[in-house]
Amino acid sequence: MAGAPLVRGFEVVIGLETHAQLSTASKIFSGASTRFGAAPNTQACAVDLALPGTLPVLNRGAVERAIRLGLAVGAKVAPQSIFARKNYFYPDLPKGYQISQYEIPVVQGGRIEFVLGGKRQTVRLTRAHLEEDAGKSLHEDYAGQTGIDLNRAGTPLLEIVSEPDMRSSAEAVEYAKALHALVTWLDICDGNMQEGSFRCDANVSVRKPGAAYGTRREIKNLNSFRFLQQAIDFEVQWQIDRLEDGLAIEQATVLFDPASGETRAMRSKEDAHDYRYFPDPDLPPLVIAPEWVERVKGEMPELPAAMAERFQRDDGLAAADTALMTQSLAFARYYEAVRDACGSAKLAANWLMGEVSKRLNAESRTIDTVPLAPATLAALIRRIADGTLSNNGARQVFDALWNGESADIDALVDARGLKQMNDTGALEAIVEQVIAANTKSVDEYRAGKDKAFNALVGQVMKASQGKANPAQAGALLKKRLG
Repeated sequence: MAGAPLVRGFEVVIGLETHAQLSTASKIFSGASTRFGAAPNTQACAVDLALPGTLPVLNRGAVERAIRLGLAVGAKVAPQSIFARKNYFYPDLPKGYQISQYEIPVVQGGRIEFVLGGKRQTVRLTRAHLEEDAGKSLHEDYAGQTGIDLNRAGTPLLEIVSEPDMRSSAEAVEYAKALHALVTWLDICDGNMQEGSFRCDANVSVRKPGAAYGTRREIKNLNSFRFLQQAIDFEVQWQIDRLEDGLAIEQATVLFDPASGETRAMRSKEDAHDYRYFPDPDLPPLVIAPEWVERVKGEMPELPAAMAERFQRDDGLAAADTALMTQSLAFARYYEAVRDACGSAKLAANWLMGEVSKRLNAESRTIDTVPLAPATLAALIRRIADGTLSNNGARQVFDALWNGESADIDALVDARGLKQMNDTGALEAIVEQVIAANTKSVDEYRAGKDKAFNALVGQVMKASQGKANPAQAGALLKKRLG
């Protein structure tokens, strides 16, 4: 992108190819299950194994998920697309070819937007096409031999290809995170990178500013954002070192080794003609009628950008707050439920950004597994708003709720003696005691030192065992001190 910093005088050029496993219950061309974790070769049917006489039948659900992505990124959904055979030999590819889309993909164009360093960035998409996954070669625990698991063979993938618009590993990571958030928001992919549901191939090259694109090397199967950044950073330095030594870059497919932090060549990079693409004779063209697109459009959830704009406009949240509230559809739905039940958008957002997010991050949990129902958190927030609980007392109740204690807020408040002191007479008595016992702070406050006032409020809170209403205590102190 324009204005990107140079690395040792070179401009970095990055494009990503992302494989999103579609969230269908069955495979793209067969009825076999896509469930993760089954014993090897127990979910590979005759079609997946390419037994003679079997014919592929396209999964309608996979097509609908591709349409959903196309609509979300502002792409063209092709009214007609075709499937091709991508021919290559690998032991885990039983047909000897992969069914994919080449000349006419189902999704054409589009863009992904994200914010990096406070600036909104856009990466153009070239295409997104449907294809089947291959099986998996297993090298461990086989006494020097390789095992083949064909459970993944035929699993539906949507390969999302970007233009080479990124100029740093940080941009590539933010693009990948934005794409990950979108496919999970749309519920077309579960986004589980550990299970291989979302993985990236990074095409990396370097060039002098204004020069033609350099020779690219493709880093395959990056299944974490951290590895994506590390792999690109190493590859960039490796390519620059080589060019500065007067050596050429050869087009290649490489793998990233997380243990060493290095990339290593796997094979020379193939071009499209090496795969001898031709239309699959067993599959007719995929025809998507306008009515189908409109139906899918009507069933889509509100998109993150539109929802964030609504939260700013209608709820009065800051842009940074809305970004957190829309980090996932589940998070946004939880926020809306709390907001509606407690009657305060700001308090709902504050608690979600504060105590809830802190606990989720500490325990590596997602909002889907939060142990507090939205109605329970809303009830807690209402007790802060009506003066029953101080913020400190509310955090104690929150801890109890999180740890599985009774969801009866009032019972927890009574049992722990956390009810906030709002009795003016009792508070006035404590204020008088604090003023009498802290003459130095009183004199400093009257001399214009604001910190001394905060110290006095702290003494009131201490004397009331944290039960005083801080705002009320402050007001009574100011009135008494003139």
